[in-house]
Amino acid sequence: MSEALRNDRFLRALRREPVDMTPIWIMRQAGRYLPEYRDTRQRAGDFLSLCKNPDLACEVTLQPLERFDLDAAILFSDILTIPDAMGLGLRFAAGEGPYFERPVRTAADIQALTPPDVETELGYVLEAVRVIRAALAGRVPLIGFSGSPWTLATYMVEGGGSREFSRIKAMMYDAPELVERLVDVLAESVSRYLAGQIRAGAQAVMIFDTWGGVLTPRAYRRFSLEPMARIVRELAASPETAQTPVILFTKGGGSWLEAIADTGCAAVGLDWTVDLREARRRVGDRVALQGNMDPAVLYAAPERIRAEVDELLAQYGPGTGHVFNLGHGIHQSIDPEHVRVLVDAVHELSRPYHQAD
Repeated sequence: MSEALRNDRFLRALRREPVDMTPIWIMRQAGRYLPEYRDTRQRAGDFLSLCKNPDLACEVTLQPLERFDLDAAILFSDILTIPDAMGLGLRFAAGEGPYFERPVRTAADIQALTPPDVETELGYVLEAVRVIRAALAGRVPLIGFSGSPWTLATYMVEGGGSREFSRIKAMMYDAPELVERLVDVLAESVSRYLAGQIRAGAQAVMIFDTWGGVLTPRAYRRFSLEPMARIVRELAASPETAQTPVILFTKGGGSWLEAIADTGCAAVGLDWTVDLREARRRVGDRVALQGNMDPAVLYAAPERIRAEVDELLAQYGPGTGHVFNLGHGIHQSIDPEHVRVLVDAVHELSRPYHQAD
């Protein structure tokens, strides 16, 4: 797949190369806030069926690009595909989110885990990447992704979402070697999974560390950051994947920006609790930065959305290396027209910051 990209400013910004305006894409840009997505999901029958149908996954991936002038597409899938492929029995309960029928709770459970075969057990994801990449036909780059090893581990041990993370943290303190074994298997799995997505056509990949921010600094480095750094190293070591930029995003990870940047990733994703100006000062020119508007801004009036965009662009300042995004996923009750205001404002208001590029 070597078609020329008609819009490559997202990839150029990740490489900190000159751009004409700040690129923007939105976490969960293909999702429930769009009525056309809700229609497709209903047609699929349920969320997992939608994820596992490459043609429908392609359809919903492209839906936001038909509405908005976005600078990248992101594969429509779920972060829990790897543990599902490990046989844990992923299910989605209405109004309650994901859960596993067979959570990982014992040493024997963890010792039995092996990385899934990406080409077979996760082949539907790779096929979706191929279908989407062909459908994009060079329009914008395609982002692949995975959950981080720590985040996947939390769901696997807790059995689903959690507020206290009591099971995984008890295991972490009582039997840290078990959690280390679990995140090691998951790091290998994520590395193979992202490499498979890149071979299938993903032009950048992102690791979502949704729950790294619940850890102490010492535990974060051991159980979250080091497994992600290992993935970055393994992707960088292969000629097939070395040129593909990797974005690391730890929600609540503002205290560890320098350490995240030191992994060798291309970009660090920021949530809305981090000052963008300060973040740029702290990481210097080592990495690009992605983020970091509070998703709740999109509930506000259009003029307030534009004002917040203006403020964030001013915080980052002149020059390349910034990918505009929300600080987390878009809320499902957002008015799509407010997303249009956001995207257009980023492109319009960022141009002066790139005149010298």
